[in-house]
Amino acid sequence: LLSFGGQTALNCGLTLYKRGILKKYNVEVLGTPIEAILLSEDRKKFAKHLQKIDVSTPPSFAVISTQKALQVAERIGYPVMVRAGFALGGQGSGIAKNERELEALSHKAFAFVQQILVEKYLHHFKEVEYEVVRDKYDNCVTVCNMENMDPLGIHTGESIVVAPSQTLTNFEYHTLRKISIEIVRSLKIVGECNVQFALNPNPKSNQFEYYVIELNARLSRSSALASKATGYPLAYVAAKLALGKSLMEIKNKVTQITQSCFEPSLDYIVVKIPRWDTGKFKGAEEKIGTSMKSVGEVMGIGRNFEEAYQKAIRMLDLDFEGATDEKTFGQLTPKNLKQLLVTPTPRRIFAIAEALRKNMSVKQIYKLTGIDPWFLSRIQNIVKQEESTKKLQFKQLTAPQLWSLKKHGFSDKKIGEFVNSTGLTIRQLRKKLCVTPSVFQIDTLSGEFPACTNYLYLTYNGSHHDIKPANKSGVIVLGSGPYRIGSSVEFDWTSVSTVLALWKFHKESIIINCNPETVSTDYDVSDRLYFEELTFERIADIYDFEQPHGIIISVGGQTPNNRAKSLDAYGCNILGTTPGNIDKAEDRTKFSKLLDDLSIYQPLWNKFSTVEDVLRFCEKAGYPVLIRPSYVLSGTSMNICNTKEELEYCLANLNNISKKYPITVSKFIQEAKEIEFDGVAQSGTIIASVIS
Repeated sequence: LLSFGGQTALNCGLTLYKRGILKKYNVEVLGTPIEAILLSEDRKKFAKHLQKIDVSTPPSFAVISTQKALQVAERIGYPVMVRAGFALGGQGSGIAKNERELEALSHKAFAFVQQILVEKYLHHFKEVEYEVVRDKYDNCVTVCNMENMDPLGIHTGESIVVAPSQTLTNFEYHTLRKISIEIVRSLKIVGECNVQFALNPNPKSNQFEYYVIELNARLSRSSALASKATGYPLAYVAAKLALGKSLMEIKNKVTQITQSCFEPSLDYIVVKIPRWDTGKFKGAEEKIGTSMKSVGEVMGIGRNFEEAYQKAIRMLDLDFEGATDEKTFGQLTPKNLKQLLVTPTPRRIFAIAEALRKNMSVKQIYKLTGIDPWFLSRIQNIVKQEESTKKLQFKQLTAPQLWSLKKHGFSDKKIGEFVNSTGLTIRQLRKKLCVTPSVFQIDTLSGEFPACTNYLYLTYNGSHHDIKPANKSGVIVLGSGPYRIGSSVEFDWTSVSTVLALWKFHKESIIINCNPETVSTDYDVSDRLYFEELTFERIADIYDFEQPHGIIISVGGQTPNNRAKSLDAYGCNILGTTPGNIDKAEDRTKFSKLLDDLSIYQPLWNKFSTVEDVLRFCEKAGYPVLIRPSYVLSGTSMNICNTKEELEYCLANLNNISKKYPITVSKFIQEAKEIEFDGVAQSGTIIASVIS
């Protein structure tokens, strides 16, 4: 099987084939024929193949040198798109506006590939994708159709992606679907692949204009997203097909009645947003484009775009409450705002809301961003809802107003900010007014057949629950949220391991997580899966509904750990280490006192809420010093400062130092070994440990 391990596995398999090793040991490649993989990965051959079956491709040429690339670009005309063959995550790809940029881009690409494709750049075309499954008997279905919110030129892994597509006409949707199937059948794909299109939103004379820009004859990042978006287990089905099964033989896991030869029909919408951690790298360019920089992603599920979009923004765990947050930029001049709209960065989604707030029209923003007016209008709905609510006082909030706000995806905390109140107060009010979310199942057949899945989400665009509470047999396990620097697959492993342990004790496992890249968000791993936010509000909503035996917060990393105090104060039964002891370990002052009580040495340190106090301490303690906030993940905002100038620079880059957000400064011990102790304990007694 070559198509299950991404580009690395595919390249490895192709090398084994070309060197004759597979033939030597009589190893058969299952699934898609090796010839089809070679054809789809070679840009020049793939373009010729599509031309033979009358499928449009952008004007393009495959070249093997920088000189040839420059000659081709002169013929096509700038700007041009460069795509590298046999590459992962858009590596080596990019847009060149002139000869100098093309020369730099091609030199970079030829450092690791032998062939690049130079093609005409399709400015502000839509990017649309179809996930297609085919068996060896030529049965073929499109499992998921997705569109990028960003226009062509932003890698799918870097773009906000919406499924199902929202801006295509019926003709566009079915025509592109038909072409996808024709391509897959012509290549004799067996298993899963995706076809990516560029679609002109404003064709001349209203003629339909599209181009095929990419085909992955393997499972890709989009496959995981499509599986979680639809509930259709693409990898599972693809493996069965590679073994020779037909789509008619594989049971649909959602209904347990129908077969896998169906095309999912969704009565909900999902929004995927990438997470970037460029802020952790000094001098890193914020601009995003054709090569991937994101380190993780989240997926919000709702009954409308506004609900799913604002959910997904909160899921990023970057302290954003929704689409209208302003904390990513300070005072904005009209020129700066325009630049934030023109240049694609992680901050553009907030710049769009700011531009709408400043009465910039949807048409103007579309011209600057290339983002379809349909999406901009939905964001405009959010902005209008916010502006009207800001005119109210807390006592003026009514049940219909709260319902409308919640249906547009606003959090309790954000609503509280509008009316000079708190999230908890808003929560109490809406519960009193019976404004509570519904628990819905992921239903891939829109109610045509009964859904038997435990795959769940919460929505305010409903009036009933699809399931009954688990009650005392259930235990909630909090996942880790999006992958980021310092939190990755290790916490997915711990979450799944916890679920397996709970089964031994006859407890029903209830996972809450929002990361489509994880095993813990496979709905057949746990008894119940809530694909939801890891915010206090959402966890409390699920806890209120399920009324479980308890909740485990210690296996998902720092994000669940940060919810300990609020969940404990709300009355949740926290299993494992008590929230008080968690706080004692996380709070630098309390932890230091514990060390003193136990007569354990520690570096000279203190906690400060003003810059002046920090500087005085450092003069007394001497440099170098280590500065760090409390409750942080993977050393976020931590710095070693060797001089007063370095310290002042680091302090200036911290957003806020105050009594509410103090920082800890300690003497940094030079040339010391770092030794770590990991242990498992019960009631204070160590059961197992290791020193590294």
